[in-house]
Amino acid sequence: MPKGYWIARVDVHDEEGYKPYMAHNPAIFKKFGGRFVVRGGRFEGAEGQSRSRNVVIEFPDYETALACYRSAEYQENIKRRQPHSVADLVIIEGYDGPQP
Repeated sequence: MPKGYWIARVDVHDEEGYKPYMAHNPAIFKKFGGRFVVRGGRFEGAEGQSRSRNVVIEFPDYETALACYRSAEYQENIKRRQPHSVADLVIIEGYDGPQP
């Protein structure tokens, strides 16, 4: 079964205000089996628009990735993030087919 992923691109304009959001995420992600694949790090915006932070979180499957996002815990946590940042988030099913 293909894994599920969150792909997030974020610009934070208030680092101190953003910290409570980050502090609450680990327990939420752990509950849904999420793990960071990308969390910041060096990057080059080769095409299109980029944001200052890039995050990829892997979940056991697509349905679990959606369930985490829709959970009461995460919906409450979004309220901590929104006043302090601008984010683009895509929830996507991984590819589990043949490779080149």
